[in-house]
Amino acid sequence: MIMEEVLGQVSSYKCRLVEITGGEPLLQKETPELCRRLLDSGYEVLVETGGHRDISVLPEGTKVILDLKCPGSGECKKNLWKNLDHLGPQSEVKFVIADRADYEWAREVTISRDLASKFTVLFSPVFQELEYEDLATWILKDKLQVRMQIQLHKHIWEPARRGV
Repeated sequence: MIMEEVLGQVSSYKCRLVEITGGEPLLQKETPELCRRLLDSGYEVLVETGGHRDISVLPEGTKVILDLKCPGSGECKKNLWKNLDHLGPQSEVKFVIADRADYEWAREVTISRDLASKFTVLFSPVFQELEYEDLATWILKDKLQVRMQIQLHKHIWEPARRGV
């Protein structure tokens, strides 16, 4: 799809909020320009990114949801920590947590980097791997200033479905 087609499709929804997610949206070289065009057209623009691509390419005003990869993902070493320096106060930092070890790692990163005082911090259980109740209990016990979320799209649509 070319840029004008994307913008036309977005316009057809009559919604002022656009979230660009993936795969990894920053693998598409056009993503920063798409964000700029949407922002210039009055949209609120969110980009959900995996944390291993440089977010400084995104235009000011873009709300970033930065997914820091936990050790259980096998992608932890790819986290681009300098991205934290490019987040604004409207940004969110998300951890997708597979088990207790991931939780403890995410808790330590959140506390040691004082993330909760700067951004909204999201803890999300890996779908069908970590019980929601377990994660909620750990968060409450530790009195973490984070928000728990679930992958709602996997409850609405078939979990393997793409493009939703």
